[in-house]
Amino acid sequence: MPQGLQPDETDWKIIEILQQGWVPNNTIARTLNISEGTVRSRLKKLKDAGILTVRALINPDVLANKQLVLVALTVAESRLLERKAEEIAHLPNVLSVSITSGRYDLIAEVLVDSNKGLVKFLTEELSGIEGITRSESFIMLKNYNKYV
Repeated sequence: MPQGLQPDETDWKIIEILQQGWVPNNTIARTLNISEGTVRSRLKKLKDAGILTVRALINPDVLANKQLVLVALTVAESRLLERKAEEIAHLPNVLSVSITSGRYDLIAEVLVDSNKGLVKFLTEELSGIEGITRSESFIMLKNYNKYV
């Protein structure tokens, strides 16, 4: 993986275009007035550097019986933050985990099966991780320009 790669203006334009989803390299090239080979080369460098990753996104607003929830967590010992974040990230239905500043130590983004799924996540899955001293859940009622 190349170290220290910093995306330039063209890289950021490519990334912005890709925010729309599947866009062929030749379309990106025409839009930016660069060659398709340049697009391909830059995408490879961005992927190899870990700056860009490609994955399918879920629109939770159109899924029946699915609920997107943010779960804010407090960890007993701050030296365990990374370990606890990793453990939580591997739980089923966890889409992402972030170490945060402020009132909570971690925020997990979770996609569950309605309210029963949230109860199961909190009481069966999350409760199995030692060192979590507090959780608060925020049910996402509607999302704007947000896919997970």
